[in-house]
Amino acid sequence: MIRPARPVDPAISRSWLLVNGSQPAAFEAASASRADQIILDIEDAVDVKRKSQAREDVAAWLGDDGNRAWVRINDRTTPFWADDVDQLKGLPGLVGVMLAKSEAGEHVTETFDRLGGGTPVLPLVESALGIESAVSIARARGAFRLAFGSGDYRRDTGTSSDDLAMAYPRSRLVVASRVGGLPGPIDGPTVGNSHPVLREQSALSVALGLTGKLCLRIEQIPVVNEVISPTSSDIEWAAQFLREFESRGREVIDGSDLPRLGRARKIQNLATELGVAGDSFDGL
Repeated sequence: MIRPARPVDPAISRSWLLVNGSQPAAFEAASASRADQIILDIEDAVDVKRKSQAREDVAAWLGDDGNRAWVRINDRTTPFWADDVDQLKGLPGLVGVMLAKSEAGEHVTETFDRLGGGTPVLPLVESALGIESAVSIARARGAFRLAFGSGDYRRDTGTSSDDLAMAYPRSRLVVASRVGGLPGPIDGPTVGNSHPVLREQSALSVALGLTGKLCLRIEQIPVVNEVISPTSSDIEWAAQFLREFESRGREVIDGSDLPRLGRARKIQNLATELGVAGDSFDGL
């Protein structure tokens, strides 16, 4: 099987592909895709009657050499949570777990501890209570990066999908991530097949400070990766600023130099890690 050529650190991963955990035939294609990370879903994607079998299939796949993925597990308040955690614990291919319907820091910490204390937990915030508890969730032991369950949040609150209506919960997750010392959060998925709409919504995510996005189909991955990566103009600006800064002996001239230097270095590091820098920063 052909694996993606360039593994991406989950802390900066852009595309997170959700894969139905009850369809093991789809695991290989997902793993071979250009998704930065894949998430095998044994929560919302799986009917109650099939959860046990889906858990078995996911565990078996993660037990094979070379197979690696995150797993979206059932939330802490369900009777499925303990079985999910216990069966996944210690599997060589388990990168981490996405904890559905996270509403308290204790949900994260209990999951982290039960997994053995070394497996990262990605809290999926999907409700009004979760949004209100976002800071405590972000600060919880084991929390790795926040994610937004936008569909369930709309159902819980009656909020429309309008950009303005959804700006508050997204921004709250961005602020909570900063307060908790976590990487930027992962936005919810775009439903539908329109690439222009996906491009527009991914750009909105970036504008609000989110740095990743859940994907529902392999076809969405290239668009998400492109939009969330530093743009060519960003890279050009950063390289030019850094060269000018070096050429004047790294002398700070005015109060805007240090903020611009920080932004330029961030673009340089991110573009280099994602493999989109080309030779723009050679010699810097």
